[in-house]
Amino acid sequence: MPDEAVDMRGKVCMVTGANAGIGRATALGLARMGATVVMVCRNTDRGQEALAWVQQESGNSSVRLLLADLSSQASIHRLATDFKALYPALHVLINNAGIIPRRRILTEDGLETQFAVNHLAYFLLTALLLDVLKAGAPARIINVSSQLHGRAPLDFDDLQSERSYNRVLVYARTKLANVLHSYELARMLEGTGVTANCLHPGVVATNLLADATGLPRAIRFAVRVVRASPEAGARTSLYLATSLEVEGVTGKYFARQRAVPSSKASYDQPAARRLWRISEELTGLPSSG
Repeated sequence: MPDEAVDMRGKVCMVTGANAGIGRATALGLARMGATVVMVCRNTDRGQEALAWVQQESGNSSVRLLLADLSSQASIHRLATDFKALYPALHVLINNAGIIPRRRILTEDGLETQFAVNHLAYFLLTALLLDVLKAGAPARIINVSSQLHGRAPLDFDDLQSERSYNRVLVYARTKLANVLHSYELARMLEGTGVTANCLHPGVVATNLLADATGLPRAIRFAVRVVRASPEAGARTSLYLATSLEVEGVTGKYFARQRAVPSSKASYDQPAARRLWRISEELTGLPSSG
């Protein structure tokens, strides 16, 4: 369980999608432990409102708002640049932001929006911040996935959902991409002092779930759990961000603060490497070989 007695003073933590839901609850939990928290939000007004709430509820003034539209790769680059102008090191990166659009929409980069925000934004932001994460080592990367990741395999011939778009199945595929990314990242970062893990937060009563209300029964049937509060949904993220029990633990999938097996497809290393190469191409990053 996350413990608010943990002293996170001197630790810099970034949480994406921090204006509401699990992200805001995670930011609050870290702030209550004394961390310097960077809340990444898309909307200025909502971000300012969430920032003021976290500062007031935690009594911690070391909480900052950075704005970014995670569907835009240019905006993600600006976010990384803005962060590095403020902080020389990053100790915890929590890739939490997620969306479930009801219809297929393209981003300004010409990419399907769920794939862009739920996977490529995690991939690109993490890559751009790896130098400051290594400077902050021991450091932790935490990707918020979902138990739904086991529901649909990746279709490498249709990653942009051009042939068909079912928002829940597309979401499930992006959450599988999160797990594959986490495992491959953990392998690549061995020996650096930076760990990478992912998690299922539970089915949480947030705006993200509301976006999928067209198929609530399908979601409840798929995960077979009762919807939880955002505070409950943040527990595993906070555990992975702060607990001494997972210091040095990497390449694992967690649920309810425990490492558990992920889906069979998530352990497919050739698929993880293929997804990595495609993600490099789609984000314009140099090949890692």
